[in-house]
Amino acid sequence: MKENIISTDHLIIIVTATIVGTMARALTIKEDFRQYPTYPNGYLIHLVTGFVAASLGAVAIPALMTKNFVAVTFLALAIQQFRDVRKAEKESLKDLENTESAYRGDAYIDGIAKTFEARNYFALIVSFTTALTIQLVDSKFISINVMSGTITGLIVLYVIKRFSKGKVLGDIADVKEGKIEVRESELFVDGIFVSNLLGTENAANMFQKEGLAVVIIPREEHFRIALDHYGQRQAALFEATRAVGVKRYHFTRKEYEKGKIVITLVPIIKDVNKLIEAVKKTPVLESVKKSHSVMDTNLFGRE
Repeated sequence: MKENIISTDHLIIIVTATIVGTMARALTIKEDFRQYPTYPNGYLIHLVTGFVAASLGAVAIPALMTKNFVAVTFLALAIQQFRDVRKAEKESLKDLENTESAYRGDAYIDGIAKTFEARNYFALIVSFTTALTIQLVDSKFISINVMSGTITGLIVLYVIKRFSKGKVLGDIADVKEGKIEVRESELFVDGIFVSNLLGTENAANMFQKEGLAVVIIPREEHFRIALDHYGQRQAALFEATRAVGVKRYHFTRKEYEKGKIVITLVPIIKDVNKLIEAVKKTPVLESVKKSHSVMDTNLFGRE
């Protein structure tokens, strides 16, 4: 029976790696606060799944050292588990679409769900490298082993966060306040036609007195490809309405000549700086990303 009892050294590896991996997941949860549908339950769900992912990564090294290869196969189950996390997150956000002031859109929801799936891989990788470091250092001083594993795990977290970090709209475009103008029932922002739905005097007056508008201007010509994507514009509109609220009306419109994007609304909180910041921090969706440097138009013409 004693052969089945886990050793103290392996217990230290598992506990340390699990804690560091779970901590990695907790740190990355904070980064995505804008995308959370519900704070308390959302945090709990992702902390628990992060703990499970960290535990799977933590037991891999002790399982290999004790030649318990059956236990290692549980890593394969993690893949399915994380896919289920993505599926559950996607379904949850889609269920909330009809309750939001503006739709997130399918492209944004897909990106959020993939992000949450990837963050569980963070926990697994960090805990695995923490456990591996402790095993390789193998000092007679437990504190040195634990410290070495923890530092390595945090370095790995920093590296993979930098590697996986995507761009935001502020990286590819300038966002400035737009001037609202109402001509009879038509709404213009910086001379760009937005809508002809302001048919009543009350609607026109509301937009003139309380409306806010921002104009997104691409910094380079090829950035228009991303900004012209409907899902990207929908994501920016969603973040705008989330930041300042919507009292009445919200519109987005594309200007075809220079590729400018207009977002305008009558907000609950009239704070144009907050609106600009929210639009700037909208993630550039993975489904619209293109690497301009590898898009060589002469590629197929070479001999």
